[in-house]
Amino acid sequence: MTIPAIGSAPAVSATAYLPASTATSAVESSDTGFASALTGAVDNLQQLQSTSNSYAIQAVTGDLDDIHTATIAASRAQVTLELVAAVRNKGVEAFNDIMRMQA
Repeated sequence: MTIPAIGSAPAVSATAYLPASTATSAVESSDTGFASALTGAVDNLQQLQSTSNSYAIQAVTGDLDDIHTATIAASRAQVTLELVAAVRNKGVEAFNDIMRMQA
């Protein structure tokens, strides 16, 4: 599913923010799609956080030339963490709802 571009903005696909291996496996295999997507999202989060941390260290030591890069990396890591936490919370909430159902 691709969302058409508006004006000069590029088109965005539904799996644009997932790692490439996760995006293709989620489409091809429905039995392990959610698990692999969740694993890919956590791996991507860890990578974004380590990149943000390395930029922060460079900024503190004075080795960073462009502070915008560090700010963007930190914001990207923060937003991704919030998204992963929200998905986790919704998953736990859905599990609790299922457990409360009576047979």
